[in-house]
Order: sequence, then C-alpha cells, then structure tokens
Amino acid sequence: MNISHIEHLGIAVKSIADSLPYYEEVLGLKCYSIEEVADQKVKTAFFKVGQTKIELLEPTSEESAVARFIEKRGEGVHHIAFAVPNVADALASAEAKGVQLIDKSPRKGAEGLNIAFLHPKTTKGVLTELCS
Repeated sequence: MNISHIEHLGIAVKSIADSLPYYEEVLGLKCYSIEEVADQKVKTAFFKVGQTKIELLEPTSEESAVARFIEKRGEGVHHIAFAVPNVADALASAEAKGVQLIDKSPRKGAEGLNIAFLHPKTTKGVLTELCS
C-alpha cells in the first residue's frame, strides 16, 4: 500500500467550539483551519503536531456517521488516516487482500484531499482512512 505517514487522527466531538480550549489552551496547539464538509455532514477543525494533524469532527446532522458514532461510543478517537500516493490504488490493494471497503472509490474530503475508508470489521476494529 506504500503508506508514507499518519496524515491525521480523527476525533469525534459534540462541539468544536467547546473543544478548542482544551487543544489550544491546555495542549498549546493552534487551530489553523475550520471547514464544513457538507456531503459528510461534518464540520472539521485541524491542528498540526509535527507532520501529523489532529482533526476534530463535529456532526452537522443527526444522520451523519459521526453523530451515530458519538451516540454509540461517545466522544473520542474516531479514525486514523494514512497518507498514500494514490487512494484508488490503495483501495484496490486492500480489497484484493480481503479488506471490506466503505468507499469503492475515492471522494473529496476536508482540505481538498482524496479520501476513502476501510471498514473496521476487517481492520481489527479501527476505522481506517486513506488520503492523498
């Protein structure tokens, strides 16, 4: 699959506004971007920690996957995202090795990245995102 690095860690939160003080005032990180990803029904906030980013995910609809996650499990780590050279190629490689795909092809995500998710049923319980 040729993963180059952890692109980001996704953390589900009920409210970005309520979460910012912890990340900025306690941890000393600086939020550099907040954007809405309408088709995923989320608002995101990003922080850099070295080469890796932290992505806060706030649901904008009760029907969003993040809202369902928070309802089931509460706030917390939602997914890990790996940087790959080509998401479509990485998906094909994962599927050929028996991994169940959530996304059959890449789609646009936050920060203009091409993204796709692998199902946690076949990734040892970890929702895995591929990004390029």
